[in-house]
Amino acid sequence: MVEERMGDCWSHTKDQFDNLEKHTQWGIEFVEKYNKFVKERSEIEINYAKQIRNLSKKYQPKKNSREEEESKYTFCRAFFTTLNELNDYAGQHEVIAENLTSQIFIELTRYLQELKAERKTHFHDGRKAQQYIESSWKQLESCKRRFERDCKEADRAQQYFEKMDADINVTKADVEKRGLNKARQQAQMRHQMASDSKGDYSSYLQKFNQEQNDHYHTIIPNIFQKLQDMEEKRIERVGACMKTFAEVDRQVLPIVGKCLDGMTTAAESIEPKTDSQQVVESFKSGFEPPSDVEFEDYGQAMKRTVSENSLSNSKESKEKPAGKSKPKLWPFIKNKNKITLNSHVRSLIEGSGPEDFSHLPPEQRRKKLQGKIDDLNKDIHKEMDQRDALTKMKDVYIKNPQMGDPASVDPRLTEIGQNIEKLQSEVQKFEGWLAEVEERMPSKSDSHRRSGLYETQSSVAVSNNCAQDRERPLSSPDGSYTEEQNTETQVKANINPNPTPNPNPIPTTMPDDEEFDDDDEPLATIGTCKALYPFEGHNEGTIAVAEGELLYVIEEDKGDGWTRVRRNQDEEGYVPTSYIEVNLEPNAKGAMTYI
Repeated sequence: MVEERMGDCWSHTKDQFDNLEKHTQWGIEFVEKYNKFVKERSEIEINYAKQIRNLSKKYQPKKNSREEEESKYTFCRAFFTTLNELNDYAGQHEVIAENLTSQIFIELTRYLQELKAERKTHFHDGRKAQQYIESSWKQLESCKRRFERDCKEADRAQQYFEKMDADINVTKADVEKRGLNKARQQAQMRHQMASDSKGDYSSYLQKFNQEQNDHYHTIIPNIFQKLQDMEEKRIERVGACMKTFAEVDRQVLPIVGKCLDGMTTAAESIEPKTDSQQVVESFKSGFEPPSDVEFEDYGQAMKRTVSENSLSNSKESKEKPAGKSKPKLWPFIKNKNKITLNSHVRSLIEGSGPEDFSHLPPEQRRKKLQGKIDDLNKDIHKEMDQRDALTKMKDVYIKNPQMGDPASVDPRLTEIGQNIEKLQSEVQKFEGWLAEVEERMPSKSDSHRRSGLYETQSSVAVSNNCAQDRERPLSSPDGSYTEEQNTETQVKANINPNPTPNPNPIPTTMPDDEEFDDDDEPLATIGTCKALYPFEGHNEGTIAVAEGELLYVIEEDKGDGWTRVRRNQDEEGYVPTSYIEVNLEPNAKGAMTYI
């Protein structure tokens, strides 16, 4: 019964160790799994921050002139602010990843190594204690069996001696012969051995009971307690890591909130009216609205003598009366149900043009010239500041030669003086252009100017068809506005002797002289021309020509890019000068041959 009970205890203890071993191993595996989870979360934060930074960098403004243009608008500035805040937002995710790695992943990795070593030690001590108590039990069993064997041997020896001693028929000689004394001695010896085995068994039994008591009441409970403490520390450590996992996010929330507040503030700073006004300021041309169209009376027949058909009288009859001026058209004019973008506005959008910005409308040209003058003045101030600083340094060197050679500053001062002269020359040049633009820009009082209607006789019918065949166009073939003549925008015929024709030519300026007078006699021929390229001539006042066609020149190009030609007595109009080869008669004014 005792052996069965002890076997059950040992088996139960062994089962408990096996259960604890499995549970603690599962606990370690859970810590490893959680540590892997933290590592993957950290990698996700790093990749997310990298993608956010790349996104912000992708949409950052490029270092070009377009950036300056975009920075004028509040919605563009708000977007740029959002990109910068988003970049800071990405930085906070990098902080999260860094803290997760340093405060959780690295610490848990180190703790796992310690936990595995501690677990191994505790289970080693438990197995060692179990093996020791089992070994003690085996020794106790051995003492017990030896005591049992000695007792049985002593009983047999005693019985044998008693049997021999009890036989009355045995003589003295038989006693000696049969070994009665020897039997007595053997019985005594066996009894002594049994007595010694009994003492050993009793002593070892007492020792085993003490060891067994220590094993089940001290050693094994201590080992179990250590395992329990180890498990509690493991659970506590996991809980602390989970709390840190949340705190890492919470620590960056204030900065993330500031980033989001910055985005919100940027969005609230958008001002639609201000942006729309910027568009108005950017594309305002400065041209005055067109004046009222004047009434021209063609109802009264004009009688002229034959001498009035001469070229000189014909040109004199074309002179405009004093105070009569051609109205300017708007930059956007409808032509065949389409809106044509003025070439000047197109040049403004494309950002290309000459140094004096003559390709821009007056208002835009004035702004560009003023901005250029301001930039040059800033450069002049910088150079002057450098000159003043070097002059002071030179004075110090003169007073204290040991500090430096005064002559070493002279080359730099000379260079700065030359730079200032160049910049001042540039300023004078741009100021001259600016003064020219401001002189040509209309005043506010002129913008409200209106022309009156000519008086007509009630008895004379108004004819609308008498002048249509010979009326000179008020606008260019592409429907763009008419501009005051100036040397910067004229298109000379001899600049490009062999132009490549455009199917829809867009000349920069329009003819700037007098309108047709239907009561005049036909103009005299002053030369001939040959069409180099075909011209469709869809607009009013132009004439269609075919490539290689010969025509008569009745009015030469006056710097506006158009030449008036005639095919026959009833068919005449304007064609681009760059599309024809002109041969003027020797006696014609300014006679020359050009293409």
